[in-house]
Amino acid sequence: MAVFEASFESLRNYSCPDWFRDAKFGIWSHWGPQSVPMCGDWYARNMYIQGTEQYNYHIRHYGHPSKFGYKDICKLWKAENFDPFELMALYHKAGARYFVAQAMHHDNFFNYDSKVNSFNSVNVGPGKDICSMWKEAADEFKMPFGLTEHLGASFSWWAPNKGADSYGPYKGIPYDGNDPEYAAFYHANHEHYNPGDPGKITKWLTGNKKYHQYWLATMKELIDKFHPMLLYSDSGLPFEEEGYEPGLEIASYFYNDSIARYGSNQAVYTQKCKDEAIYRIGVLDIEKSQLPGIQERPWQTDTCIGNWFYDAKQTYKRPDHIIEMLVDIVSKNGTMLLNILQRPDGSIDDEARYILEELAKWFAICGEAIYGTRPFRVFGEGDTRVLIQGFREDRTDWNSSDYRFTSKNGVLYAFIMRTPESRVAVVKSLLPDEQVGKVSLLGYGPVEFAQNYGVLTIKLPEQMPTEYTNCLKIEF
Repeated sequence: MAVFEASFESLRNYSCPDWFRDAKFGIWSHWGPQSVPMCGDWYARNMYIQGTEQYNYHIRHYGHPSKFGYKDICKLWKAENFDPFELMALYHKAGARYFVAQAMHHDNFFNYDSKVNSFNSVNVGPGKDICSMWKEAADEFKMPFGLTEHLGASFSWWAPNKGADSYGPYKGIPYDGNDPEYAAFYHANHEHYNPGDPGKITKWLTGNKKYHQYWLATMKELIDKFHPMLLYSDSGLPFEEEGYEPGLEIASYFYNDSIARYGSNQAVYTQKCKDEAIYRIGVLDIEKSQLPGIQERPWQTDTCIGNWFYDAKQTYKRPDHIIEMLVDIVSKNGTMLLNILQRPDGSIDDEARYILEELAKWFAICGEAIYGTRPFRVFGEGDTRVLIQGFREDRTDWNSSDYRFTSKNGVLYAFIMRTPESRVAVVKSLLPDEQVGKVSLLGYGPVEFAQNYGVLTIKLPEQMPTEYTNCLKIEF
């Protein structure tokens, strides 16, 4: 097997491995010290931006960030009830066929025993190598293990910790991000702080040569320590201002590690750049959105049951919404990675557990129409389309003419996006020479059908097998 070089020319020979194309559904643990306040995503940044909801929560709950900063939040994270084997059993039963852990967020806190960064979960807070514990549990259930890195954006993202209040009792008093004792943790990123608009990111991802070397050393440490099957960068390919050189180096390093271990490249590197010339070196990831039709290459949606970090105020998606999203994504050659929120102690709440239990019931009935499938000639029929707008996941108002298709081993699976009240399903996408020999309703068994000029009419039972999206198995 040829070894990849750190160039676009070489890396465009990348081909997505079958394990990822077959898995279709993964679960993600987007978890770390930012879960401690139970106040949502980007807490480590927004607690340093005066007037934001998270700033207000912080000063009233913990104190002013000149006295009690993010480093002190990290020390409060204990993960005392974290049981990765119990959770992995739930995730596998709920249909997940790969698992992804967060290695570090933009907050520069590492969830594993790192030699690059001493501010990690073994030395500060839990006293546990969180990622190693996750990997051991994933291996037990034979689930490919992945890691997400959000470090590339950290250098510019975390600049507000260099600021100070512009009004009030602490006006002008520097936040603890200015403390030289913690300079390595908070970054030497003063040039990115904008006193006039501390919340504005003017140079997203921009670092410097020293920071690029730090990112490279971290990524190599992750790959050498965990040999992940999937690596996710929460950005496009880092770093554009360097001609993507650090990103290209890591992509080739990652793929070559996989070749050395397996004899062929089994690694998946996901990035969020829609520029085809760039994302062809790996797998395109779409955050909280998706794509309009069948894509030639596999892709991934990463999404969440609620907010990215645990938020006590957040409303969760309902199981039917998650299932309908998954079906639509898979019909277009996509895969869903779903974040299941964890409390700071490592447990999940009753609502999250309910979602997992409902997914488990549905996969037990319809899983064969998801796993190992490929797109059909068309992704579906009916006029209804999901909303495709950045970071919007509105519930789709399906009607009884809407179907989504997958195929496997010559079998067509037709997901009924809304069960017709008449209990007569009509599929219009077959060609006249595609003669149907048998139709079954998954979870029920064979059903009566008729076919005229390609139009397939199926009689459905009054009581459908699942209260969620049902699926027809059409054999030719």
